[in-house]
Amino acid sequence: MRLQDIGFYTLNDERAKTTSIDSPLSRCELILTSRCNFRCPYCRSVGGNDMPIQQAIDTMNLWCDDRLKNIRFSGGEPTLHKGIAELVRLAKKREVVRIALSTNGSASADKYKELLDTGVNDFSISLDACCAEDGDKMAGGRKGAFDMVVKNIEWLAKVSYVTVGVVLTETNVRRTEDIIYFADSLGVSDIRVIPAAQHGTTLPKINIAESVLKKYQILQYRENNLRIGRTVRGNPEKRCGLVLDDMAVMGDEHFPCIIYMREGGKPIGKVSRNMRKERERWSLNHNCITDEICSKNCLDVCVDYNHKWAELHKIIF
Repeated sequence: MRLQDIGFYTLNDERAKTTSIDSPLSRCELILTSRCNFRCPYCRSVGGNDMPIQQAIDTMNLWCDDRLKNIRFSGGEPTLHKGIAELVRLAKKREVVRIALSTNGSASADKYKELLDTGVNDFSISLDACCAEDGDKMAGGRKGAFDMVVKNIEWLAKVSYVTVGVVLTETNVRRTEDIIYFADSLGVSDIRVIPAAQHGTTLPKINIAESVLKKYQILQYRENNLRIGRTVRGNPEKRCGLVLDDMAVMGDEHFPCIIYMREGGKPIGKVSRNMRKERERWSLNHNCITDEICSKNCLDVCVDYNHKWAELHKIIF
């Protein structure tokens, strides 16, 4: 598969050409809880209590009424939310195509099997080390965390689409190549390498064998950007087209994107049937270049998409 066709990277030209507040919702992310049983040092944790199950259902139904294609459940650690399986069932019932879960990999095998059986078909799991000593430290000093996560990644990768997210900080950046090769040995579908928001905007030089790179579209994309001297974060387009059919919700508020929310940005508005009109106004009036969060944190894939969106819609800045 090409990068632009993969899961939550579905940022293809056709989507950019046809997106509007009336087109199907492409991707939505729901923050179910702020609770987490890990204490990763780079985490941009979010506040608040667990999202009430009925509030989550109501939000999802609004999305699905707008023909939602992809949903991601995240947190905190979403497997700690008591209603997660019910919400996954609802997504499947409402014919959402891709049902994704961002998880630290710490849940029991029974919990992950339940979520597989109820409809999850995309797992994004953090893997920030290649040995138990470092892995336990990256989880906040939780002994045995690394071995547990690795075990879950290995078996889930055999039965589902699994990407691992490698977040780089000053603690693990020197072992980037080792972590990539270790992730490759686990049979994962792809590898996402990204600097922590507080660590910088670019990746370190990496030397990965072509035989490994060619397996992973997301990893190839980042490695190619690195070779041409491009940063992973920052340098956004002036306007954001992603907000038209893509959103993140925490509690009763909708945000431009998940990064904007985690970096403490203000919400666009309250969850309601008027959300997409509000997002269109935000897109028209918001200058991402002068916004400190967008200018420092917008991801390369989002920048590329917004550039194509602007080009196809003949938007002149």
